[in-house]
Amino acid sequence: MELKIGFFADGPWSHKAFKKIVQDNNLLIKFICVRFDTKDKTLKNYSEEYNIDYLKHENINSKDFIDNVRKYNCDLFVSMSFNQIFKNEIINLPKLKIINCHAGKLPFYRGRNVLNWVLINDEKEFGITVHFIDQGIDTGDIILQETYQITDKDNYSSLLKLAHVECAKILYKAINLINSSQKFSKIKQDTIHPIGFYCPQRTFGDEVLDWKKTSREIFNFIRAISKPGPMALSYIHGKEIKINDSKIYSNAPNYKCTEGYVVGIDKKGVCVKTSDNFLLITEYEYDGKLKVGDKLERK
Repeated sequence: MELKIGFFADGPWSHKAFKKIVQDNNLLIKFICVRFDTKDKTLKNYSEEYNIDYLKHENINSKDFIDNVRKYNCDLFVSMSFNQIFKNEIINLPKLKIINCHAGKLPFYRGRNVLNWVLINDEKEFGITVHFIDQGIDTGDIILQETYQITDKDNYSSLLKLAHVECAKILYKAINLINSSQKFSKIKQDTIHPIGFYCPQRTFGDEVLDWKKTSREIFNFIRAISKPGPMALSYIHGKEIKINDSKIYSNAPNYKCTEGYVVGIDKKGVCVKTSDNFLLITEYEYDGKLKVGDKLERK
């Protein structure tokens, strides 16, 4: 049967998913609702190209918004990178409720900036989960979940590119599963772990490096917020240096020395002392020339 969908979405996370849904003759997007502060012109263009109503509201739980979307008589609401919390009335408006696609291995890595956090935590895999929405934050029953390997060659950019593609695939698969006559099992998250784990949004100042950590911890931190993130930040004589890439130096000597000092320079980069040995900084932005004896510090 034709499934009528209300699409709550924003940004590049949602574009490939939209294309998959709109090209399926068994699925019909009745409206697109974007973030109230959206800067995404692509979804606006899609709405015009496919003649789909385009909505924006500062409070999707308000009476006037709910009264407006009620008239679309949707079977299912789909959330992809939307930033408002759905409350009970709107959750229960479509007969099949609301589903969300989250780039985290629920019940762990709920919340924000998950791809940054998995790299900071030196995870060897990350997950993508499609789940029903309840009034919690990423706490609803799981419909589908896939995991993807992380290697030392990965950084924020590579995980982001993969997630944009794979989120669209798994979300589309979940929608078709719901629309089919096939029965499927919903997994309650507390059967996996009673607490789970929530990641807060990273804010200004979180990008500053702590050279007292180990080389492995700093390596993970740098790749976690590399471009298109803000890049890891340090200071030399009060002047910013932004670090986008690094490498763990094999067989680096472990001498006692104050952390943060430039201890060597070679053709591949700059060696900076960490708590256990040193790290090779291979890509950075700095208005000046680094030399042995310079100290990188928090401010």
